[in-house]
Amino acid sequence: MTTNHYPMPELKDLPEDIKARVLEVQEKAGFVPNVFLALARRPAEWRAFFAYHDALMLKQGGALTKGDREMIVTATSAANQCLYCVVAHGAILRIYEKKPMVADQVAVNYRKADISPRQRAMLDFAMKVCLRAHEIDDADFGPLHAHGFSDEDIWDIAAITAFFGLSNRMASFSNMQPNPEFYLMGRIPREK
Repeated sequence: MTTNHYPMPELKDLPEDIKARVLEVQEKAGFVPNVFLALARRPAEWRAFFAYHDALMLKQGGALTKGDREMIVTATSAANQCLYCVVAHGAILRIYEKKPMVADQVAVNYRKADISPRQRAMLDFAMKVCLRAHEIDDADFGPLHAHGFSDEDIWDIAAITAFFGLSNRMASFSNMQPNPEFYLMGRIPREK
């Protein structure tokens, strides 16, 4: 068992802008995802992290759907062995794609997952960025263009992969654990 060298701060002790955002997330989700508190121990870094997160994951326009974005995070986080991000973003992926098994499939072996050829091409590229970015060359762009991705969409795929590489490493080294709520999200229909 790994010791938690970095205990999460209390909500009451956070700067007002961070506290307001955390409460907003809690209102929407019904709980506070641990990443919001774990990273809040360094407010300037928290603000920078979530500003870039939002620029990538809440971006309007382009060919990437919200489900595509979460699929990239889930697949590459699995390659990076990040428990927190696989579980948390896998939950969001199941909800956006409305497929209760897709996150497990994508995390274990996206090549055998119930996803479209377009998404498979997207993940082929994301995984190459994740594991062998130094090998990316012009030939890697053609399959993505064939599926309708623009060069800006390809930038988004790479940026999401790279950003979550940072997130994966921060979550793993600090022993950030997924909230129990994430494990069941999107697996069974929500009661209305």
